[in-house]
Amino acid sequence: MAYHVRTEKFEGPMELLLELIQKEKMDITELSLSKVTDEYLEHIRNNQDIKLEHLADFLTVAARLILIKSKAILPTLKFSEEEEEEIKDLTYQLAEYKKFKEAALKIGQLTEEKRFCFSREGFANVAPIFYPPEDINMYDLKKYFLSVLAEIPVIEKLQEEIVSEAVTMEERINDLEGMLREKIQSSFSALVEDAKDKVDVIISFLAMLEMVKQRLVQVEQGELFSEISLSLKNG
Repeated sequence: MAYHVRTEKFEGPMELLLELIQKEKMDITELSLSKVTDEYLEHIRNNQDIKLEHLADFLTVAARLILIKSKAILPTLKFSEEEEEEIKDLTYQLAEYKKFKEAALKIGQLTEEKRFCFSREGFANVAPIFYPPEDINMYDLKKYFLSVLAEIPVIEKLQEEIVSEAVTMEERINDLEGMLREKIQSSFSALVEDAKDKVDVIISFLAMLEMVKQRLVQVEQGELFSEISLSLKNG
């Protein structure tokens, strides 16, 4: 997957992710990506320069980051093979993007030095020599040429899928706050019993953590993996 999205500061999602990780002086790992998820989402929320037609690229990466953060917060949460592959693919893409960016910077430096010709020292001053087989003919060349062409992958048109609309973090926080005002106290499982899918549960859990961070709710859990009870804080 290639990204060629330009905003005021960032070329695209990979440029933004790499900037956030390098700012924190971290290596490219799933743990690092989980730590910069909030900053990435905040950038998308506040950046008005991202064009609508490019926003899907940023949101695709955002969805993978939410999966990675959920995995870091809830180690027992199980993902499908496709979701696990998407998480690994994102770290691989980012690592490859870093290599190409570093190579581009190096080439840029060489260009500024007016060095436009390069050679391998091991072959310096060695004249190129071509030794074709003695009995080669045009039909052999054609056969080899066709075998090379056959190895070139065929570009396949991917099936189009409709992206379902997902509730935002802010909307879920408002929903949870409204539920708690009606019931005074509730459990996390009760709040997500009508969840449509796994992503809905994850967003609800992240919304609960954000409400704890903002000191809007009080959370209690008797023991590890037991039921989580929530209540609004007074005042």
